[in-house]
Order: sequence, then C-alpha cells, then structure tokens
Amino acid sequence: MNLDQGFIRQKQLLPLLGFSAPTLWRKVKAGTFPKPVKLGENMTAWRNLDIKQWFDEQQ
Repeated sequence: MNLDQGFIRQKQLLPLLGFSAPTLWRKVKAGTFPKPVKLGENMTAWRNLDIKQWFDEQQ
C-alpha cells in the first residue's frame, strides 16, 4: 500500500492499527490520532500521509 498519497477509509485502516473503531475515535477525539477529512456527505477518510506520519511517530 502506498501511504504517500490518497486517502484510506476506516474499514481498510483498522486492520493496520490493531485496535477497534471505538478506540480509534477516542484517540481522534483526544488528539492522539490524526483527524479524518470529510470527502462527501457519507464518506470520511484519513489522508494516507497523516497515517504514515502517525506510524513513524509510534516507532
């Protein structure tokens, strides 16, 4: 997966993270995980670059 461009949806993101959707949203709310962007009325996703940076910071 190329994490340098584009977006990733929650369904594809969760298996990479190793924690649940409620934990993901708690981390977003707490500011410890990147905020998603609204791509449409019913579509929310994260910038791949933001996720890559978050993973790098966890190392």
